[in-house]
Amino acid sequence: MSVTRINLALQGGGAHGAFTWGVLDRLLEDESLEIEGITATSAGAMNAAALKAGWLRGGHAGARAQLAAFWEEISAHTALPDPMLQSWLAALAPDPVLISGMIEASPAWFALDTASRLFSPYQTNPLGIHPLRPVVEKMLDFDMVCAADGPKLFVAATNVRSGKVRIFSGAEISPDALLASACLPTLYQAVEIDDPATGRREAYWDGGYMGNPALFPLFYETRSEDILIVHINPIHRETLPRTATEIQNRINEISFNSSLLRGLRAIAFAHRLLAEGHIAPGSMKDVRIHQVMDDALMTKLGVATKLTPNRALLLRLRDAGRARMDAFLAHHRDDLGRHGTVDLRELYD
Repeated sequence: MSVTRINLALQGGGAHGAFTWGVLDRLLEDESLEIEGITATSAGAMNAAALKAGWLRGGHAGARAQLAAFWEEISAHTALPDPMLQSWLAALAPDPVLISGMIEASPAWFALDTASRLFSPYQTNPLGIHPLRPVVEKMLDFDMVCAADGPKLFVAATNVRSGKVRIFSGAEISPDALLASACLPTLYQAVEIDDPATGRREAYWDGGYMGNPALFPLFYETRSEDILIVHINPIHRETLPRTATEIQNRINEISFNSSLLRGLRAIAFAHRLLAEGHIAPGSMKDVRIHQVMDDALMTKLGVATKLTPNRALLLRLRDAGRARMDAFLAHHRDDLGRHGTVDLRELYD
């Protein structure tokens, strides 16, 4: 059986990362695909770490099992402490539009959203407790996550002081690195990590501000020229946002897509230089871009559902991710290793 080597680029997006779980679950059923490297942010980084730990323990099946176990554990934790609403959603599993509307109308969500605008996490959470830390430490074997074998992992976080992206890789990928990559500054205190390069303790926020995900590590640290991007944040919304919630949702999506679009613009520019002969063939990678996304579903959701890992919603997102990956493989499996399947100009023009 011939094997095609690819790289993955996984966006962050809180509980919406269950869509990526579904994409990966379907991808891992195809044992002719080998994942060389994964660049990821926030929930994407959690998925990447779970995939690698499971992969090294049990190959494709092990990776799928570890991803399922990780998200099952996530479903028991939520930033929205509303047991009645959670139970209702779990029992009825309504349409995502209704789920999103119910959460946004919930008094608990209103209180959480209001508090995050009026008070900093240093006031509301002076001990710096992160609700995902127990999950990350319990569910992920970091001897496996940091191992030299298996896919190479690159996790992005944003340095608060410098405003630059920091890429954690190899032995640098600790629970703190994953939590830093997922640190929303309105909800959590900055995660502080010693930086041997600067000799000081640096503070980090969510990697999505500067790299969601950062593509450049795959250019320099891997041989594969194929990058499959799994989108969580909708790039295009046809309806003009008018309510305060809709406006905040769209601001979140635009800001968390901006760094990725800049990276894709740079790739398109390199393609043009190679095509016009300004760069000698073979002097740089001729990167082939592919993508899996479901904007029709994601535009029905918003910030509230990103922070509410209700099991029914997570499973709905997983199934949507599986379906989109299945469709991608049906249409483009033979394109992998040969040519890209994304019109980059259409994305950023």
